[in-house]
Amino acid sequence: MKWVALLSYIAMIIINGLASTIGINGKTTAEISNQIEVLFTPAGYVFAIWIVIYIVLGIWIFIHFFSKTENQETAIINLVTLTCLFNIAWLLCWHYAYFVLSIVMMVGLLISLILIYSSYPKGDTRFAGRLPFSIYLGWISVALMANISFVLKYYQWNGFGISEIWWTNLLLFVATCLAIYIRTVEVDVVFPLVIIWALIGIAVKNGVDAGSLFYMPILYSVVLLIWIFVGKRKE
Repeated sequence: MKWVALLSYIAMIIINGLASTIGINGKTTAEISNQIEVLFTPAGYVFAIWIVIYIVLGIWIFIHFFSKTENQETAIINLVTLTCLFNIAWLLCWHYAYFVLSIVMMVGLLISLILIYSSYPKGDTRFAGRLPFSIYLGWISVALMANISFVLKYYQWNGFGISEIWWTNLLLFVATCLAIYIRTVEVDVVFPLVIIWALIGIAVKNGVDAGSLFYMPILYSVVLLIWIFVGKRKE
């Protein structure tokens, strides 16, 4: 199964590389995202976190590829393979405009990451342990919200009469609460840092003139930073 995980990872890297550079079905991933102005979508530079995710995930796979595998690790390796396949499936759905199905694929990716994440002890910060999945899970949690926002706007959902600004503020609040929960319950510093990275990116994308969509992500980021360091002092 290690070989399957490695090959799945390589395939994921190649397909993502093609999608981001020359494009799939005539467009790059970013070009599709930019077709619709979604207020929850972060600034373009924020998506560079994918490079970090792929590097740390590659390190994880490399370490486990050459290590003796126990039963629990075999199960995790199988789940890692599944995350790679869901990643590829999401990308293809996205590029061929199967947007609702792309949400299903991302939910599958999220569930797989949660299962991996929960397999490790609280506070685990090892490269060979939970660290790569803290980063990955944090980002996918935000990416799923952005993906759903994109799809709803694509199909012109009226938001039950509530403005997109209010819905976006709600998502910002939910993301912040999730980060606080993970920091507190899972003793995880990395996950909330990823959320902060995304929140600041959302503020940058919307700009000062956006009012609450600029100031609230900044405020939430400050709150999370304080929460991180307060938690550190108690540990």
